[in-house]
Amino acid sequence: MFKLIKRYWITINRPSAYFSLGFLTLGGFVAGVIFWGAFNTALELTNTEAFCTGCHEMRDNVYPELQTTIHYTNRSGVRARCPDCHVPHNWTSKIARKMQASKEVWGKIFGTISTREKFLDHRLVLAQHEWERMKANDSLECRNCHDYQSMDFTRQSPRAQAMHSTFLANGEKTCIDCHRGIAHRLPDVAQAKEP
Repeated sequence: MFKLIKRYWITINRPSAYFSLGFLTLGGFVAGVIFWGAFNTALELTNTEAFCTGCHEMRDNVYPELQTTIHYTNRSGVRARCPDCHVPHNWTSKIARKMQASKEVWGKIFGTISTREKFLDHRLVLAQHEWERMKANDSLECRNCHDYQSMDFTRQSPRAQAMHSTFLANGEKTCIDCHRGIAHRLPDVAQAKEP
């Protein structure tokens, strides 16, 4: 077995006797393009609502909640899909989020939230993780659609005018500080353990 590995290693390290350097370079380039295309295609397939609701944990627990909100059905016909709020749009942040999602896959495999009861038991922790992530990135996913600079304060309630012109303007707060539960029901905060 060791001889076979050694022979293979010698073969792949030896200069090619049959193919030119140009052919090998071109072949490597084509293989790289194919790999990159396949990688991006897989990445985009995992950014669809069909993928997000493909498992019963999401389809039966949080997706029905989204369907009752203004982010799903409204007079303008603009609909927020799962990845619009849960996956960053820029590439490096998207890759980092996908790496974090591997923990969610682990939870799926081991049934961490496989029943409604288990989901409700973990709901507060899941929500807190999402709130922390959105606060850390200054609610970037919200700002992809809602541009503070374009807000018409005169069309907002006096309370909203005061909050937006004060707290968003000075950077003291971000969208998720006030708009928790905008697309999903709030978890039972009574479950929170005191530190």
